[in-house]
Amino acid sequence: MINTPPPAIELRGISKRFGTVQANKNISLSVKPGTIHGIVGENGAGKSTLMNIIFGLHQPDEGQILIDGNQVSIKSSADAISLGIGMVHQHFMLVPKFSVLENVMLGNEGGPLLSQGRDGVLAELKRLADTYGMHVDPNALVENLPVGTRQRVEIIKAMRGGAQILILDEPTGVLTPQETIGLFDILRELRDSGVTIIIITHKLGEIMDVTDAVTIIRNGTCVGERVTNETDTGELAELMVGRKVLLRVDRGEASPGEIRLAVRDLGCFREDGSKVLDAVSFDVQAGEILGVAGVAGNGQSELLEILSGMRRQDEGTIDLMGECLSIDHANSPRTMRETQLGHIPEDRHHHGLVLDFEARENLIFGFHQDARFGEGQFLAPGAIHAHGRSLIEQFDVRPDNPELPASKFSGGNQQKLVIAREMEEEPRILLVGQPTRGVDIGAIEFIHKQLIELRDRGCAILIVSVELEEIMGLSDRIMVMNDGRVVGTIARSEANERKLGLMMAGLSQDEAA
Repeated sequence: MINTPPPAIELRGISKRFGTVQANKNISLSVKPGTIHGIVGENGAGKSTLMNIIFGLHQPDEGQILIDGNQVSIKSSADAISLGIGMVHQHFMLVPKFSVLENVMLGNEGGPLLSQGRDGVLAELKRLADTYGMHVDPNALVENLPVGTRQRVEIIKAMRGGAQILILDEPTGVLTPQETIGLFDILRELRDSGVTIIIITHKLGEIMDVTDAVTIIRNGTCVGERVTNETDTGELAELMVGRKVLLRVDRGEASPGEIRLAVRDLGCFREDGSKVLDAVSFDVQAGEILGVAGVAGNGQSELLEILSGMRRQDEGTIDLMGECLSIDHANSPRTMRETQLGHIPEDRHHHGLVLDFEARENLIFGFHQDARFGEGQFLAPGAIHAHGRSLIEQFDVRPDNPELPASKFSGGNQQKLVIAREMEEEPRILLVGQPTRGVDIGAIEFIHKQLIELRDRGCAILIVSVELEEIMGLSDRIMVMNDGRVVGTIARSEANERKLGLMMAGLSQDEAA
């Protein structure tokens, strides 16, 4: 008789309420040891809350947690770590000014003398590098590391605590496709060595690629479990959303009009004098979407910052609605907005929202001096509330409470708040950075639909995204950047992932063809 090992982790009847919001309701699931188990669901479905309960950051109102068949009480993250549970959060928890070594040691110094713990950590870093390919310079400052390497440091820190159960919350939300491939290779190595992995992701292609089984959560309840190789993205999407979901962008052909944004020989420099943007030139016409493709860090972010007024250019000109803005022009986000330019920034936390402010307040930022919302220094709370409630309903933001602080919404619903604010004003030009970063499949469908409808109403839209599938689905033309330069611009009908990938690597359009 073969003895079947108990689940590495099992949840029985877990429920959790925050005020009037039922985040989790009677959720039960089990995860086999030595497997990669996916958790999927819409933004706000309760996935992160459930994982935070496992890691001791929240306490369940009801239910039991079992580790290796034994019921446990997890009152804090220290309890979780002592039970062999590690967690890599959606928003990294590293200290940017500290080195890799210092971050890995933080909270687990290994004794009263730092030198005692230092040698042990260095040995552990070498072991993890040799075993799983997680190579990181221990002396490098975290603030100087690319995003994919920072995440590797988070995994190393969790593994250094002896984790045999590793939870990753939206681990690829800020990674390039190449970094995602590297991460999944590491996860498979960990799984094959016996580590149990739980991964939350809204990207169904990744679920199909890397997991062994998947649990689907909708509105705080478990609505299904599937063996990954016995399902498909269509079924998972329908279970997540409760209806059939269109997994492609539904769009007609564009009808481009006049040029609304013309950029010529745009350049800007780093502190060391090297160029981050070099002679960048392009046009965006009314009624079209120009997509910008490129590996993160090749000048796309700086381009958006300059065009939105957040950063000054050092060279070149920007013609915005017929007004030429040179390096002597005092650009600012406010002056750009006055020209009917909208901006959905790449980083919603730092540039799109004030997290401690209510949703209704965030929904008028940049337009708060408009007569609709008050007179002079006096705001009109009733008008602001009605405006917020209308946009929350129109853009399907959940929960539908305009008085909640922005910090209380999931990442995808925070993104909807930013998109609602910028689109509501019917901008003539819209800059969009990573439109669906950290957003679930249902919300992606909604956001894409809104962008296409805005284009069809005549808006000139510039989109930057590291998601090639998104760029190809939304764009009418695609501009590829490498090392701060424009490699080439091609029509949507001529684009494919291979050609774009080669151009992103620096090959010319003719060479890629």
